[in-house]
Amino acid sequence: MLVAEAEQALAALLHYNLDKEGYRVDLCGDGDEALVRVAEKPPDLLVLDWTLPGVSGIEVCRRLRQRPATRNLPIIMVTARADEADRVRGLDTGADDYIVKPFMMSELCARIRAVLRRIRPGLVEDRIRRGDIVIDRSAHRVRRAGKEVHLGPTEFRLLDYLMQHPGRVFSREQLLDGVWGSEVYVETRTVDVHIGRLRRALAVDEAAADPIRTVRSAGYALDLE
Repeated sequence: MLVAEAEQALAALLHYNLDKEGYRVDLCGDGDEALVRVAEKPPDLLVLDWTLPGVSGIEVCRRLRQRPATRNLPIIMVTARADEADRVRGLDTGADDYIVKPFMMSELCARIRAVLRRIRPGLVEDRIRRGDIVIDRSAHRVRRAGKEVHLGPTEFRLLDYLMQHPGRVFSREQLLDGVWGSEVYVETRTVDVHIGRLRRALAVDEAAADPIRTVRSAGYALDLE
């Protein structure tokens, strides 16, 4: 997720606590940077401070809702404005939820989970089914056509990521960022190696079609039609 927060101390606190919850967190401190970061790499959720320097948080929210690519981006507005009129304005502008400072970190985490369950359930559900593939995150198990699929940790994360976005084509660089993380240096060729391992593992029998589509000069996608 991306946290756009002007107060450095609060931003550091949010980063620490959300990282502990298992989220990959990026930080930015003003509205212009938030718009650029979202355009470059759309997060799964945006925690947005209303009073950002430069472009305000409320204006960032408005602009993101006008763009087709970010129209459905989950946004939680964080602000010291407690008036009912401000809450209504924030929600009417397009925020999915609104939390007033100061707040308990447990409340913010609960609101994040609630928004993701409602808007991006694939990110928080323990069990996801796409076609004949079922992934169980809590048990760390995968089945295809009722048969157990044995995956290494990287292949498991790669399949999980692809199943969150069925049909979408990801470049090798996007898969590296999404699965390995932008802070880890791995050669792009590594993606091909793990895609190959994942394909072999998902070939549970001769009748099982290859669910991973290679798009020449573009990347890979999970197709289960």
